[in-house]
Amino acid sequence: MSGDRYKLQVQPRDDRGSRHSRRLRAQGVVPGVLYGKGEPRAIAVPERELRAALTGNSGLHAILDVVLEGQQTVHPSILADLQQDPIRGTVSHIDLREVRLDQPIQATVVVQLVGESEGVKGGGVLSLVTRELQVEALPTEIPENVIADISGLAIGDVLRLEDLPAIENVIFLDDPHETVVATVSAPRVEIEPEVEAEAELEGEEGEAAEGAEEAGEAGEAPAESSDEE
Repeated sequence: MSGDRYKLQVQPRDDRGSRHSRRLRAQGVVPGVLYGKGEPRAIAVPERELRAALTGNSGLHAILDVVLEGQQTVHPSILADLQQDPIRGTVSHIDLREVRLDQPIQATVVVQLVGESEGVKGGGVLSLVTRELQVEALPTEIPENVIADISGLAIGDVLRLEDLPAIENVIFLDDPHETVVATVSAPRVEIEPEVEAEAELEGEEGEAAEGAEEAGEAGEAPAESSDEE
């Protein structure tokens, strides 16, 4: 659960241009926005502190006690959005959303498969169909992930959201019957190379025969008629 809370000291920033944001990133500081009561506030937070807060037991669902530099007011917040540099993997921008700890929120939670499927042991193919689920709970009750045990899945079985055990104080927002979490399908049968080659040869011979027949029909000359004197 996201019961872990981390104090996050941030700095307000006035400049919002791309040049200013690049300058901040070069200094190891992540630009962001804090959404809450009133107008959104532009902020900046050291990337090292941000990573430390988001790599704890609660992961990306940790409660962040945001404190703006020069103030004492604590703004309990959650991570609303995180953007990363596609090459370096560094955090390039964050959006934080202020929340009330006594009111439920909606969040996206990752599905984690556990166990070894009996169908996979027999050669079946496991497919994770739904990677994320929508849930509703108090900010401190949002699970880090949803555990899906696939141990009992045989070939041809389907694991749906309705098959997962309930999580205390958490409401699933996706359709429990229509949401397929994982499946185990039969292994794909591959044609042996010899059989495939033989089939191709037969096809070529058939095409050659048809071509010769068409050529023969096209080459027949019409019968000559005798001229009367």
